[in-house]
Amino acid sequence: MHWNTVRPIAAIAGYASLCCLVIGLAIGPDRASAAELLKARLAQNLGPISGLAIVAKSKGIFEKHGLDITVSNFTSGKQCLDTVIGGGADIATTAEAPVTASAMANQPIAFVAGMEYSDLKTLVAAKAGVKTKADLRGKRIGFTAGTGSEVYTATLLKSAGLTSKDVTLVNLRPQEMLPALAAGSIDAFDTWEPHVANAKKALGEAVAEVNTKGTYSETFNIVVMRSYLDANPALVEKFIAALIDAEVWMTAHPDEAITAVADAVGMKRDELAPIWPDYVYRVRLDDRLIEILKTHSAWRLESGNHPPGAAMPDFSKVVVTEPLKKVDPARVTLSWK
Repeated sequence: MHWNTVRPIAAIAGYASLCCLVIGLAIGPDRASAAELLKARLAQNLGPISGLAIVAKSKGIFEKHGLDITVSNFTSGKQCLDTVIGGGADIATTAEAPVTASAMANQPIAFVAGMEYSDLKTLVAAKAGVKTKADLRGKRIGFTAGTGSEVYTATLLKSAGLTSKDVTLVNLRPQEMLPALAAGSIDAFDTWEPHVANAKKALGEAVAEVNTKGTYSETFNIVVMRSYLDANPALVEKFIAALIDAEVWMTAHPDEAITAVADAVGMKRDELAPIWPDYVYRVRLDDRLIEILKTHSAWRLESGNHPPGAAMPDFSKVVVTEPLKKVDPARVTLSWK
């Protein structure tokens, strides 16, 4: 389910005009005083996948939209969404895996916008002799249970005519995969950037990437509790508008954007730049997002990784279109909208 990353020329033209608006905001009327800013707490996965939120914060775009956003950083979207569900934050950046888990557990969440997607990848030890995905038969593969990595792995094996019985699956956190591959305890691992790029840099010719492009794209999204949205509709709209302006700014200033995100996440700029095109930043609600959510939910039902009695969620009740529609209706292209 490869997502076409080529954007229409008309969209680029739209970005340019919106960019002028962003620049105008920067040099226009004084920002609202601190007392007038609407306050919210953001639980953020501190990685390039949160690029739009990172730029909106570092470049003062939230403030230009009348927001005072306090950021708490986490290492996974699951931690972010769990924090919001537990009342420790108001807004979460999170992937589809925590969303489907929460929806199946009947948590009253509101999925208000997608903001990024990127393909997951497979890196192998060169000595393992893996040239194609079919060569993974009999290999030890690192993956991260309960995340898009697990769904990607299952999808990858199926597309290669393999099952989990044809390989040895090793559950690892992404940061554990590089040392495991270097030590020879696994032959390959399935995960997202920047972990693949980090391993390539550290291990050089001792590793190789298998071409699995289009197998599975992980999304990164904005989720709040339904009660919070009901109580703060204007704030959520302002937050989404700020992300759109951050998207516009990043499109117009890619070099500066790479530097800003690299600085925020603690990466070297020359490490982020080569994989920057892998991150597709776009605020939207579309059928591809729903497809990913349904694919992940189907995997949960097939694998048994779900609460007792769970069924395929009705995502028309989980995804809330009104905030994004009010900000930019053209970005909502759901067939059931």
